[in-house]
Amino acid sequence: MGSVYKDEQDDWKTVCLKYLLFVFNFLFWMGGGVVMAVGIWTLIDKGEYLSLLASSTFAVSAYILILAGALVMVTGFLGCCAVIREQRSLLSMYFSCLLLIFLIELVAGVLAYVYYQRLSEELKQHLSKTMTENYAQPGKEGITQAVDQLQQDFKCCGSNNSFDWKHSVYIGSSEAEGRLVPDSCCKTMTPQCGFRDHPSNIYKVEGGCITKLERFLADHLLIIGAVGIGVACLQICGMVFTCCLHRQIKLDPY
Repeated sequence: MGSVYKDEQDDWKTVCLKYLLFVFNFLFWMGGGVVMAVGIWTLIDKGEYLSLLASSTFAVSAYILILAGALVMVTGFLGCCAVIREQRSLLSMYFSCLLLIFLIELVAGVLAYVYYQRLSEELKQHLSKTMTENYAQPGKEGITQAVDQLQQDFKCCGSNNSFDWKHSVYIGSSEAEGRLVPDSCCKTMTPQCGFRDHPSNIYKVEGGCITKLERFLADHLLIIGAVGIGVACLQICGMVFTCCLHRQIKLDPY
């Protein structure tokens, strides 16, 4: 009698764990979609600014998120199959995939945190040099377009202020045709509007483009970190449920 009661109790636990894993897999699959969407959004939304950064850490973090999101969605399907078939081998594979994705997200989180800490210093050292030395130079069309887009989107002029352009290779060349700043500094961008650097004509922002770009990138890094932490917490729950179900399921007869 005691043996029958114990078997019924074990069956009840197995059913509960199966339903919990089904719910987890649904949330996990949704989380994977969110992770992948955040990674894609990070690269698409003002992705042209990446050419202004000294390192590729920001882009790598986004690519890792996209990879993790895709793996999460595939793993969610594998998890459903493992729960339905109640096979220990599939559950072990599912647990291994969860652990792998967890480690990938951990790497992305560490990269994002490290880059967040040195973001301000990197921009101060690199952005001013990039804008003054590479703007409108042969073979640097991507940087030129990125700088123009940056100044128009963030309504700023120069890395620290508009006077930075006085030291620009472009402004000192005949190609500038006497401009004091690039046309993209103008509040109303028209051909040759950069001849006047009066505040009524160009953007005069405290801190320049460095401050605006730093805030923009920092916000994106915080979102990457928050999403990664949220999905990682889900994965820890999933790994616990998987271990419990793995122990609960009787060994396969084969």
